[in-house]
Amino acid sequence: MAHREDRPALEVLELDHVVLRVRDQEASQRFYTTILGLTLDHVNEKARLVQLRAGRHLIDLLPLAPGETAAPAARMDHVCLSVRCDDLGRVGAWLRQQGVTVEGEIVPRRGAFGDGGSLYIHDPDGYRIELKPRDGAHS
Repeated sequence: MAHREDRPALEVLELDHVVLRVRDQEASQRFYTTILGLTLDHVNEKARLVQLRAGRHLIDLLPLAPGETAAPAARMDHVCLSVRCDDLGRVGAWLRQQGVTVEGEIVPRRGAFGDGGSLYIHDPDGYRIELKPRDGAHS
């Protein structure tokens, strides 16, 4: 372990982006833009990368090669999106109507912007996405 005086100046400010390996890039892009309301920020055709804007941050969609599967170690537990909404319960009900897998009910959890209710959903590749209202609304 480095001694404090040996440590160069480094301050992590906030999340920049998350890269998700996806089976069907078009289906995933539709989910994140149509269902969650993210916007297309950039397409890097050479890298086969679609970048979606989530506030100040990006969610990058990188397609798996045909027949390729992501190893369990290459997967993450979840990504938490800080959201603004008046009624998370109503949002959850709407997501279910859209065919989105909603995991359980609203549960109080602590995040980067404090305590409050949040809800887990799943994207088309099964990634867990936590929706956490920044203002604490979780009715």
